[in-house]
Amino acid sequence: MPMLTLLCSAALPCAAAPEPGVAQQAATQQVDAGWILRALARPAPVRTAFVELRGSPLLKAPLRIEGEYQRPDNDSLVREVRSPYAETTTLRNGEATIVRAGKAPRKFSLARVPELAGLQASFGALLSGDRVSLEKHYRLAPQGTRQQWTLSLTPKDAKLQGSVRDITLYGHGAELRCIETRPARGDLQRTLLAGAAHEAAGTSTTEALAVLCRAGSAH
Repeated sequence: MPMLTLLCSAALPCAAAPEPGVAQQAATQQVDAGWILRALARPAPVRTAFVELRGSPLLKAPLRIEGEYQRPDNDSLVREVRSPYAETTTLRNGEATIVRAGKAPRKFSLARVPELAGLQASFGALLSGDRVSLEKHYRLAPQGTRQQWTLSLTPKDAKLQGSVRDITLYGHGAELRCIETRPARGDLQRTLLAGAAHEAAGTSTTEALAVLCRAGSAH
């Protein structure tokens, strides 16, 4: 799941505050997939904070994970975990490298995991605002207004469906605030980004993070 989350959190925009008149218009103007993709497209380098709560039957309470996603260049994605442990995962040139304090780096080719390679290509399309390429792999379902919107991505490919049921992006304007990924097996994975991650400081429950994730969304 950490690798899947890294790929699904590839879009890392930081939103600028809109002009008052623009904000008022965005609050009523219905959103479409093309507008969302154009709003999320950002050239590298870009970075944003993230917060996750990861559940497990072995844990009495969900594990809170904090860190930063980075896109230093157009061909690299980095997930840096800072708490409660230190770990850096880097995707570059079709290879994944995982570095954890006190351990030797682990590397493997994404070609060994076709669904991850497909996800990487798809989210490259998301980062560049390439709707045509993204729709080759997913059915897109936008909802809401330009001020508060969601975009659901449902895989078309059978192999990808074996890993992911669907992915939902939650945003305000040009800011991607949260991503919910439903794997084919296991619990929903929720990742708060940018402003939502900062607002999650001190939040320790799944319910509270869900509210921050979906607050003001079309769902």
